Amino acid sequence: MARYHFLFAFILFSLFAFAKTSLNQPEELGAVRWLRDYDQALAASKETGKPVLILFQEVPGCSNCTTYGNSILSEPLLVEAIEDLFVPLAVFNNKGGKDAAVLKRYNEPAWNNPVVRIVDATGKDLIDRLSNFRSAGQLSSGMLSALRRSDLEAPKYLQLVNEEHLAKEQKTAVATYQTACFWTGEAYFGKQNGVIATEAGWQNGHEVVRVRYSTESTSEEVLAKVANTRSYKQTENGKFRLDREPKYYLLKSKFSGIEMAELQASRVNALLGERKDPTQLLSPRQLVAMASK
Repeated sequence: MARYHFLFAFILFSLFAFAKTSLNQPEELGAVRWLRDYDQALAASKETGKPVLILFQEVPGCSNCTTYGNSILSEPLLVEAIEDLFVPLAVFNNKGGKDAAVLKRYNEPAWNNPVVRIVDATGKDLIDRLSNFRSAGQLSSGMLSALRRSDLEAPKYLQLVNEEHLAKEQKTAVATYQTACFWTGEAYFGKQNGVIATEAGWQNGHEVVRVRYSTESTSEEVLAKVANTRSYKQTENGKFRLDREPKYYLLKSKFSGIEMAELQASRVNALLGERKDPTQLLSPRQLVAMASK
């Protein structure tokens, strides 16, 4: 049975890939393949058990609308999560007919900036409306909450995307550590709580690891203690030259060449450095891409 599930997933991925090559839709909608009929979306939700993710969008829209489509709604892992874990539905704020009826049902204003609602198969809100069109973190947080409230599994790759976006939208800081080997050092820091990104390189003739971290999740003092367990010394954030083989363990693995989010790549590299399997951190489409290499 598992073999047939994988085959179905592969065929579905191939159909999505084919559709994307010929995707011709307004830029306000990004790279997501949207349904445009509310009743059809609810029927699909009832059949699949997936929540409906409704994008209320102005098309053609202002710069806020086009930016939302070209950035957040075009980010590969968010696109995949929306298409695979939800039933995507686009409602145009500035149209009549069925679009206007959905706007009225949810008391959404016309000519509005992008708003997202996530509802169940009856059209009932699973979470509060998501109106911060500048925040990928708010969108991914809402998606995770909706999945949990629907008793559906929240995949690790989406959790990592959410963690990375929230950190970048709040506050991050950078610290640099001198290490005996920057490859093992990068892998070591890459698994630490609150670390968002790692870079192996050179500074003042020494091998160093530059670490970007969330100040909401960790601190310079905590990382200093973590570094001390390996006798790594913190240095000033001076002139830095990136090593020619960054994310060494990832670079030398079968996972090399797969497009990943920054935090995802750091965590994958860290697991590979410990000779552990990182596939649980990857999305289904990333795994298909790896299998087709």
